[in-house]
Amino acid sequence: MAKVHQLSPQDARRVAVRAQLLQRGRPTDLLSVVRQLTLLQLDPISAVAPSADLVAWSRLGSSYAPGDLRAALEDRRLIELRALLRPAEDLALYRAAMAARRASGELTDWQRHRQDWVQANDRSRREILDLLRHRGALPSRELPNTFDKPWSSTGWTNNKNVTQMLEFLVQRGEVAVAGRKGRDRLWDLAERVYPDDPVVPVEEAVKERDRRRLRALGIARARCTAFPVEPADVGEAGEPAVVEGVKGEWRVDPSMLDGGFDGRAALLSPFDRLVHDRTRALELFGFDYQLEMYKPADKRRWGYFALPILHGDRLVGKLDATADRKAGVFTVNAVHEDVPFTQAVAASVDAEIADLAGWLELELRRA
Repeated sequence: MAKVHQLSPQDARRVAVRAQLLQRGRPTDLLSVVRQLTLLQLDPISAVAPSADLVAWSRLGSSYAPGDLRAALEDRRLIELRALLRPAEDLALYRAAMAARRASGELTDWQRHRQDWVQANDRSRREILDLLRHRGALPSRELPNTFDKPWSSTGWTNNKNVTQMLEFLVQRGEVAVAGRKGRDRLWDLAERVYPDDPVVPVEEAVKERDRRRLRALGIARARCTAFPVEPADVGEAGEPAVVEGVKGEWRVDPSMLDGGFDGRAALLSPFDRLVHDRTRALELFGFDYQLEMYKPADKRRWGYFALPILHGDRLVGKLDATADRKAGVFTVNAVHEDVPFTQAVAASVDAEIADLAGWLELELRRA
């Protein structure tokens, strides 16, 4: 029977910070960062900077340039899969599950609904695949919208036939994002995008993805609320742990329990994996956070795109700031302190804000 690790809240927080490469000793290259984190999330909101770039900067510091990420995508060391950038070699852990989606089998009602819709529009599916096969990578607007059965939804995807078909064909492993031209994704046949590595069988791949996710998180629940696309739980990966004062069992990567801890200040994207699971952030860090961009301005507590502030092994506040690239200004509207900052904490956070403004090549101003 596996040993159950008894962790203090500080132990648990330090495991999480260490796993996320947020100690003082910074990593030195982008690909090693993404391999440890397993992914970078793409998001169109860039009130400060695009989230993927902000996550990379939080680890690498001002030696990181967005061109590094573009280059890694262009030469396909990183590959986009469902708005997440992953190391190319990790695609072997997903392709068996993709192939299984094309086969008949036990499905949930929602999966059956989507499969039935794809089958009802098989003529359009084949037209899209044939066009990509002969013309190469194309944006979605150049693909035919000749659907026999339109996609029906009460949300924003209603009648978005081409983009919905592409999303389902990605999940089936038939198409993939081959690159981007401006904001447009370019679509191509998956066989021309994904590495031709041996495919890992589904059951083995699921376990390996759980192991890599736990290595990236350090500590996580075996089971928790389902997240879209990328889970937050890790199954039976790692070893069991109990965190003092927190109910239930956790799973911990034992390799993250060893070694010292040398923390620092860091400004995080709202989509950063350290805080992405809001329940985990509250349980381990006592950190209350919501992304407020969709709230009316007078209902926001922390700001449109507030950045969580890490200091050492504590999440200590939120930075409300915006980058106006046309004006050349990075404006700090407020620094919200969850607990009163000591002089040392304030100084290190201010230094990190100045570094962020410098990396953005914007003049720092305070409102």
